[in-house]
Amino acid sequence: MINWSRHPNISHAVHQLHLQGVIAYPTEAVWGLGCDPYSHSAVAKILELKRRPEHRGLILIACDWQQLAPFTQGLTSSQLARIQHTHSKPTTWLIPDNGAAPEWIVGDHDTLAVRVTSHPLAASLCRRFGGPIVSTSANPQALPEATDRLKVRAYFGRKLDAITPGAVGTAKAPSEIRHLLTDRVIRQG
Repeated sequence: MINWSRHPNISHAVHQLHLQGVIAYPTEAVWGLGCDPYSHSAVAKILELKRRPEHRGLILIACDWQQLAPFTQGLTSSQLARIQHTHSKPTTWLIPDNGAAPEWIVGDHDTLAVRVTSHPLAASLCRRFGGPIVSTSANPQALPEATDRLKVRAYFGRKLDAITPGAVGTAKAPSEIRHLLTDRVIRQG
């Protein structure tokens, strides 16, 4: 298994995140676009590349629940235990927005979408960056998600600041999206 934390291309991608750049990287099932969630200009660039409206909100991924602690403040211990439980498939949780995330991440929702990624490269990016990053599928709206680097390049060419090496994980579909308070499945995984 590759130690992604020391890979030079990961170092370059993390450097671009700190410079408010936009990167592409593999996740559990598809390639994602990512950036620093606190950089409005980087998020705006992702939304422009995807032709996605800001009001829809974006997912944040992290390497562990500690990185998401500012966003989970206010949850009960049973709610925390529920979202921190290891699931058989990637699960993104819609948790109540406590005001810690920027409005351009939350969109027009009263929830925030968060996931601890099980993909080793994506987790290394978050660890090296020092916090959660934006995770949205690497495709323009209405086109199929990119499942390899070639498709990412076909969609975005040189418009990205970095494209990591690596491949998507073994998940058959993008993460399930589940509402914490209602337990409603918003997107099947």
